[in-house]
Amino acid sequence: MIPISQGRSRRATLAGAVCALLVAGTALTGCSEDPNEGTNGVGRLPADQIQTKAQKAAASVGTVRLHGSVQAGGRSYTLDMRLKRQGGIGSVSTEGQTFRLLRVGQELYLRADAAFWGQSGDGESDSKAADKLASKYVKVPKGDPSYTKFIGFTDKNVLLSGLLTLHGELSTDGHHEQDGVRTVRVAGDDGAGGTLDVSLEGTPYPLRLVRAGEAGTLTFSSWGADFPLEKPAKDDTLDYGKELPAS
Repeated sequence: MIPISQGRSRRATLAGAVCALLVAGTALTGCSEDPNEGTNGVGRLPADQIQTKAQKAAASVGTVRLHGSVQAGGRSYTLDMRLKRQGGIGSVSTEGQTFRLLRVGQELYLRADAAFWGQSGDGESDSKAADKLASKYVKVPKGDPSYTKFIGFTDKNVLLSGLLTLHGELSTDGHHEQDGVRTVRVAGDDGAGGTLDVSLEGTPYPLRLVRAGEAGTLTFSSWGADFPLEKPAKDDTLDYGKELPAS
């Protein structure tokens, strides 16, 4: 059960008291609490306009943190990424392995332990390469398939533009809360096309996305909160060459 703030409880109590004091038989309506009272007003808009405002709000700010799960390329990934226009940093987990991604400009780095690097493409252990690469920020060559595969996880504009669009006919699905923030929910095809919770407080940022087809759930936070983003130190970096070992 999500706790309701004392302020909201007092407003509900006051609204009920006012209704109780109305003279019986008077043709007055609207005694129930307005869920959009004291909000940014987007909850009163049609569903398509709410989605558009959330997309514009996401594009207008430079930084965000997203975490959750996504299905892509036949795999399930768990993400915890902080993104800005210049790059991103965070962790990605898939098939029991976790690695860190760091992108500064167009330079992409991957950091993982020996277990991650120790499994070659044909299933045989490559301990020599694993020991060399373990716990280093390995620079991913632009020509390597991993570069194309993983750089999207560090690109705010590419990632969000692909995620923040629901499928099918849009409708609103009530008022909710996400981490104590009031939201309005937009659904595509009654939820089958995904749902998006949009903040009713302050800027209408997207706060929670459930993707269509059970393709993952993501939450968004720290909109506009800056964070440091720097290349790793030289003694902590390894340039493996034009192609990473298969793993």
